[in-house]
Amino acid sequence: MISNMPDISIQAFDYELPDSYIAFFPSQQRDESRLLVHRSGISSHHSFQNLPELVPTDSLFIFNNTKVIPARIQLQKESGTTIEIFLLKPLADNIATQQVMEQRGEIIWECLVGNKKRWKIGETLTKTIEIEGQKVALRINWHDRELNQVQIQWSGEHTFASILNEIGKIPLPPYMERETELSDQDRYQTVFSKELGAVAAPTASLHFTPAIIDRLEAKGIQKSFLTLHVGAGTFLPVKEDEIRNHPMHREQLIFERTFIKQLMEHPGTFVPVGTTALRAVESLYWSGVWLYEQNAIPTDGLILPKEFAYQDRTEVSKTDALEAILQYMDANKLSNWLAQTELLIMPSYRFRFCDALVTNFHQPKSTLLVLVSALIGDAWKDIYEEAKQEGYRFLSYGDACLFFKKEK
Repeated sequence: MISNMPDISIQAFDYELPDSYIAFFPSQQRDESRLLVHRSGISSHHSFQNLPELVPTDSLFIFNNTKVIPARIQLQKESGTTIEIFLLKPLADNIATQQVMEQRGEIIWECLVGNKKRWKIGETLTKTIEIEGQKVALRINWHDRELNQVQIQWSGEHTFASILNEIGKIPLPPYMERETELSDQDRYQTVFSKELGAVAAPTASLHFTPAIIDRLEAKGIQKSFLTLHVGAGTFLPVKEDEIRNHPMHREQLIFERTFIKQLMEHPGTFVPVGTTALRAVESLYWSGVWLYEQNAIPTDGLILPKEFAYQDRTEVSKTDALEAILQYMDANKLSNWLAQTELLIMPSYRFRFCDALVTNFHQPKSTLLVLVSALIGDAWKDIYEEAKQEGYRFLSYGDACLFFKKEK
């Protein structure tokens, strides 16, 4: 079915990005970042503090409340060799990651492993830490070396979240090439981060402060929260020339019933905050289409294929799609909807829940930039060049954009 996806070269999404334009550290205050607004073919320049005055009063802001875990673990062998484990996802795809973080005694994760050649099968790495005055012995072994699956065991009744809080470091984006500083523990989390599980921040949300959110609410603008646990795959470069051939990274989605109902009842403007929130809410629609078309849900949960949105079909309304999910939840006595998505949003895609997008400036030849192009067309090229001329800061700790969907 990939043949149904548009044939577009990733070379169309390349641009020059010298290091001088990249923000390697955050601004002093979250909402002091700049904001480039593009609407109806016209760009304008603002402070992020002006955001409440720049969006329609009938807007629903859709935030991602995932929380970044300290996913980088450094361990020392007796020989002195350092082995670094970068947690990617637990081997429990049909369980919300925030629930997995509460497990005790043992856990298995898929990881990236630095210095893997120096860590042999059958070799146990150990570390002793202290939590609330109690010594905790850790034992780390290969669960499946070929698949990069690592088993972590520990003594006592401590949760994995508490273990990780002691031994892990916040994983900054790889392009930063610097060690995590104390300030990153706060600034690389959103002010509303709640559900543990991401290994990268939903960076468009880093600009928001309680004061900005209060001002949005004072205008009658609504807000809602979903959970998409951002994976390290968000930073993977597209190595295939044809974008549709890119092995799209998989991320876990979690939606509360109240969120789904709010989407169904909202008559106005939808404003996802960040590409993760946008990808999540669009994947929710396609999850509903999956059910509406009476496709089976596997026992280990739904994995939404990247090409599913591009298959030929009779249009399914947003209401019918979301109602199909609620009916499935009722029939199976589910309190929330959990799935995984590989959805690849690229030009020709038709958005169901996005009239405007708050986002950052993205890396060249990235799936995130491809997504932006699907929303605003080739205008991104002139916008990015203008942003460079105006001195905007790019990438995760950089400035923000407010892009209104291209008018047909």
